[in-house]
Amino acid sequence: MGIRFNPSRGATLGVEWELQLVDGESRHLRQDAGEVLAALPDLSEGRFTKVRHELMESTIEVVTDPCFTVQEITGDLNRTIGRLRDVAKPRGIELACTGSHAISNWRDAVMAPVQRYHELVEEMQWLARRIQTFGVHVHVGVTDQDKAIPIINSLSRYLPHFLALAASSPFWNGDDTGLASARSIVFGDLPTGGPPHSLDDWPEFEKYMDTLLRAGTIRSIKEVWWDIRPHPDFGTVEIRMFDGIPTMREVGMVTALCQSLVTLFEQQIDRGYALPRPAAWVVRDNKWRATRYGLDAIIITDDYGRTAPLRDDLYELASELAPVADRLGCAEELKVVGDVLEHGASYERQRAIRDEGGSLEDVVTATIMEFDENRFVGPREVVHAGAP
Repeated sequence: MGIRFNPSRGATLGVEWELQLVDGESRHLRQDAGEVLAALPDLSEGRFTKVRHELMESTIEVVTDPCFTVQEITGDLNRTIGRLRDVAKPRGIELACTGSHAISNWRDAVMAPVQRYHELVEEMQWLARRIQTFGVHVHVGVTDQDKAIPIINSLSRYLPHFLALAASSPFWNGDDTGLASARSIVFGDLPTGGPPHSLDDWPEFEKYMDTLLRAGTIRSIKEVWWDIRPHPDFGTVEIRMFDGIPTMREVGMVTALCQSLVTLFEQQIDRGYALPRPAAWVVRDNKWRATRYGLDAIIITDDYGRTAPLRDDLYELASELAPVADRLGCAEELKVVGDVLEHGASYERQRAIRDEGGSLEDVVTATIMEFDENRFVGPREVVHAGAP
């Protein structure tokens, strides 16, 4: 089968941010997405929607228009979220975003009234019913379809970097999982989820998709939920690795990271270089290491088993990308990598609240504050905050 890739005009951007609807009093998830969306018909109806259903009624996905800069992305998101707040807060609903909700049970979730979601649950059963998770997807434009697969292969080396920076799901159904990202396990169990398959080029991608369709494994290539995948309609590579992200600062950070990496790889291809392509076993092993240990992971750096601390590798990566980010106008957003390394990723900030004697309700309160105020919240701000 032929799959037409619509080339982008440079490293254009798009972001999808899956937000939690949280009850302002109980701190549990509210299954009220339908009501909130109905109150915003100009944003939720028509061909191009800015807010939409996700699998569960506890989630609203905010979608940007195509943008050229990270600043345009954050401005677009802020405008839409402002409208969402105006509708949600009078209903006693707070907005937040982490990869999982610390206290709500997936068994209490209500599925969104969308036919393709019903079909997904019918097909996947328990695997789909428990996906009460939240993530961020970043699209970066690619100028030629022949570049898409080599870029995805090279981006797979950075799966642990993407995941650890955004890991925000240490708790699941009220328990500490011991993981930095429970979401990556829950979502990664889908038959067509997980790391991208290592393919040689676009024709091999077309052949593989044709094989899956013929076998009845998928009905559309949109049912291939790799951690990084090509999106032919948009002319992008889509990085889907990120847990739900609590602050706009961190959304800007991961968007800057993705845009800078894809731009660097495009430039290297244009100069005649062959992009590096890590072995599949390295990609899988590194993803697990980041899932378990987050920023404290020791990752594999080559096909011979050499290793390095992920924190050190992230510092080096941010330094290497700084000139590219400067040319793209997202240098300040990329510098937030250093802030996360210093103050902790979301999974660390959440656990710090528990370590200080806080409850899981305190954890949820902190994520609401982080989303509202666009800053990292420390344990002392929420633990025993109401005590005399």
